[in-house]
Amino acid sequence: MNGGRKQRISDAFGAAAARYDDHAAPQRKAAALVADLAARQHPGGVTRILEIGCGTGFLTRDIQVRWPQADLIVTDIAPEMVGRVAQGGMIAGTFLTMDGEQPLFDGPWFDLIVSSLAFQWFDDLGSAVQRLVTLLRPGGSLFFSTMGEESFSRWRAAHDLCVLVAGVPNYPGLGELQRILKAYPDAFAFDEHYGVACPTARDLMAHLKGIGAAVPNEGRSPLTPVQMRRVMAAYDAAGGEGDVYHILFGRVTRGV
Repeated sequence: MNGGRKQRISDAFGAAAARYDDHAAPQRKAAALVADLAARQHPGGVTRILEIGCGTGFLTRDIQVRWPQADLIVTDIAPEMVGRVAQGGMIAGTFLTMDGEQPLFDGPWFDLIVSSLAFQWFDDLGSAVQRLVTLLRPGGSLFFSTMGEESFSRWRAAHDLCVLVAGVPNYPGLGELQRILKAYPDAFAFDEHYGVACPTARDLMAHLKGIGAAVPNEGRSPLTPVQMRRVMAAYDAAGGEGDVYHILFGRVTRGV
């Protein structure tokens, strides 16, 4: 694991493990769709599954229900998240602390690799997808969701009004993900938008902290208290019920 940014990501999500579920409505929806897409293509014949970025187990529990006989390896970069899922008593599997961008496996091991809202923390999305596809058995599939460029557009707009740069990471657009997946003969990508109820800036910051997603862009200096108050005031003045998650979904199937 990268001792800098990746460790900060691990620490942030570990600190949020106990309260994560209270703030994670979009995460639940994305995980459910990833599981549904995977089950449509692979209703049977799945014997070994790898999950990247289990969080508190939204996708994990769905996987267990849909493929109860499969060997399941559950991973997350935050040991506290892995421990929370393992201690729930509802999941039978192997639990590992692991950076999904640097998997602890080699060669075609898995019939199915799944992940929901973890890939946005990778340093190089294209290389990570390529590496994970090599772990698929022939005919196996990688299904994932990741954050898209239109996420938190209201928060970004508030920064723009103040001539400041938001600390929200620069997520890829759908076109960029589609270009990455063009390298694979059998792949697709699409996007969806999920609202999150954060009518005030304080609500939004509480949401982001609650899910552990408060690690800013690498090299970005935090706003000063005066700058932050300006941005928060601009966000609140714009009105509205909340902000938006722009979520990209992708699938790659390895040829037989």
